[in-house]
Amino acid sequence: MLNTYKEALNWIHGRLPLGIKPGLKRMEWLMKKLDHPERRLRTVHIAGTNGKGSTVTYMHSILQEAGYEIGTFTSPYIEQFNERISVNGDPVSDEAIIELVEIIRPLADELEKTELGGPSEFEIITAMALYYFAYIRPVDIVLFEVGLGGRLDSTNVIHPLVSIITTIGMDHMQFLGDSIEDIAFEKAGIIKNGVPVISGVKQIAAQEVITRRAKEAKSAVYQFGEQFKTDWQESLPQGELFHFQSVFADMKDLRTGLNGLHQTENAALAVMAILYLRAFYAFNVEEGHIRLGLQAAYWPGRMEQICKQPVILLDGAHNPEGMEALAASLKERYPDKRITALFAGLKDKKLGDMAALLRKAADSVIFTSFNFPRAAGEKDFEPLLSIHQWKEDWKKVISEFEISAKEDEVLVITGSLYFISEVKKQF
Repeated sequence: MLNTYKEALNWIHGRLPLGIKPGLKRMEWLMKKLDHPERRLRTVHIAGTNGKGSTVTYMHSILQEAGYEIGTFTSPYIEQFNERISVNGDPVSDEAIIELVEIIRPLADELEKTELGGPSEFEIITAMALYYFAYIRPVDIVLFEVGLGGRLDSTNVIHPLVSIITTIGMDHMQFLGDSIEDIAFEKAGIIKNGVPVISGVKQIAAQEVITRRAKEAKSAVYQFGEQFKTDWQESLPQGELFHFQSVFADMKDLRTGLNGLHQTENAALAVMAILYLRAFYAFNVEEGHIRLGLQAAYWPGRMEQICKQPVILLDGAHNPEGMEALAASLKERYPDKRITALFAGLKDKKLGDMAALLRKAADSVIFTSFNFPRAAGEKDFEPLLSIHQWKEDWKKVISEFEISAKEDEVLVITGSLYFISEVKKQF
């Protein structure tokens, strides 16, 4: 019997040493034992290397404007574990976490004794989310973000109304493969028979993989740049202004709530999914809801300004594609500013490639580390220290910047969602 929230979290995180365990057999076993909660839900499934969280945020914000109750399942969390399972933007309560662990833990113990072995941490959390939305807090629709890849991800037990693949980049290659085509194959694994896919993928080779899988599944493909497109207009003090065109509807002068040129594409994916739900599932969403929802969207750690004077930004870019998007947005939004980047990443990431891309916008890059098992340390950055600095204490870097920064200086803190989660706690 669990008595406290901390005990429940400790049990969940105690599954972490089991690592990532691709495959759906354990999830299917759990779903059967829980009386198939995944079959009781209307869902949207979102995969992709970057942009998943932002796309979920835009969809959630639009649907909430239209009066719907929305569940979201996202990862990782920025400030509190409970954020991963939310209703209408509010994280699940500590009491609900305890209740869910009490339900799932005996099943995990039982599964451990089978030939399948015990469930991973992510499988546990996914099962908790499915059970919560099916039996404890029913909602109108749940937006499920893939954890890793898609085909063998534990979220792939759902049968969604529509699937979204945001972008494809070279990340998590030790699990997903060494080529864009291999990674696209894994992401395309979320496409279900007869369920359309909305794709923001740009590489032709990856598009071909997605189209081939969709054809096998007799699923329609709505491809960015073909069935829908954006025309960016300008960066606003908060957000981006853009026009949207699609086979469903055209809209001029839409505004995103999040900063960054790439946010217009994430917003377009969300709008396209909403228009599909409106056309084929009678979701009562009007253009006004879309406009207000996009503008009201908030997702921490995405070009997020945490200090106005001096300007300090947090951005969760953690792979080359994300860093390229961040650099482009920094150049557009702060063309006349001197930009310093404070960078911490994980050991298994392409640190040199990311630093080189960041350097296109940043005048200087300071490497640091943080308290996390997989965080890169000074030795990992050693080959890069001939051209960049190393500072052990990131808190000191920020405090010194706050004191001494001139009006034309900007500090951007980036490299890992786990790192910006640590930084966010200080503000």
